[in-house]
Amino acid sequence: MASTLLSQVGELLTVDIDCMDPEVAKRHTASTVTPFFCDMTSNQAIVGGEARRPEQAALLRLAIDQVKEKHNPDSDSFPQDVIDVFTVLLAKQVYPYLRGNMHAQTSPPAAFDIQKTVVHARKLVGLFEANGIPKSRVCIKIPTTAEGMVACAQLKTEGIQTLATCLFNVPQALAAHQAKCVYVAPYFNVNAYYYFVTREELRVHFEPTIWREYAAPGKEHPMSQVIFDVKAIYGKFGSKTKVMPASIVTPREVIGLVSLKPDHLTISGGILDKLAALPQVAPEELDSGLKITEFAEEILSADYLASDGILLKEALEKDVESTRKLNDALKLFDEAEKKTKEYIHEIALKEH
Repeated sequence: MASTLLSQVGELLTVDIDCMDPEVAKRHTASTVTPFFCDMTSNQAIVGGEARRPEQAALLRLAIDQVKEKHNPDSDSFPQDVIDVFTVLLAKQVYPYLRGNMHAQTSPPAAFDIQKTVVHARKLVGLFEANGIPKSRVCIKIPTTAEGMVACAQLKTEGIQTLATCLFNVPQALAAHQAKCVYVAPYFNVNAYYYFVTREELRVHFEPTIWREYAAPGKEHPMSQVIFDVKAIYGKFGSKTKVMPASIVTPREVIGLVSLKPDHLTISGGILDKLAALPQVAPEELDSGLKITEFAEEILSADYLASDGILLKEALEKDVESTRKLNDALKLFDEAEKKTKEYIHEIALKEH
């Protein structure tokens, strides 16, 4: 691979693809001997975006037909069943270009329900296995609520890998470590997936409530210190949970995130293409200069999973900004899932 910013990033950490378009994965793997990407991450917004692409119309049709063979199209569960099958079929297209895990996210309405989260995670893993992708190559993304982390701990006992997504503070990261999640995904920007929901791409870049540009994101962005602290604390604990920041808007944010030295970075197709067209940066740009925050011992030593995660619930209640971001992310993904269900319903109606 040529000396590009993307190749430089790939030499410093593990690059994952935050995209379900096989052509993007193929494009960035063509010049490498082995797959360039480790994991493929996804969510309801990405799946919803793919559902409307003409290139994926036949695959969506296949998902609908497969579900129709087993379930009544008029049943309440039909649209969700189609989304789950379609998610797996999309992931299967990208699978040949990966050396790591396929990720799928549990339904947002299940985020505050332990049992519903567990059931949906098992269902997704079963669908992957039915499509020739073993459990060992599947990772289920679960929002970092108290209930979600308790569910992750239970799924770990069943041999199901999990990622704690929609993460915005240290207590959430500590809970994920205690749940033995394989990854945590701190969100750099809550609304980087806005485009997939509304198709109003420019709005992300010009509405300050959605996104703000920083000259030095690795130092100035409010999530940078959180990500740096999580990585440093995990290092002190000897945690096996890997840090995988997500939700990135610009190549400059990628540079800032690399300076925080996470384990992985999951990057959307559009940003991957931009990184592949940019030159490498000077080494000094890849040093954030941040120092770890001093946390009270009771924060670091608390059991965030006990009593169905009561301490994590309390920590989130006290952290108003992190709770707002978590709820915003869940709302965005819920809206995306609802829109996809409506689209599936429209297609099914046309066939009656």
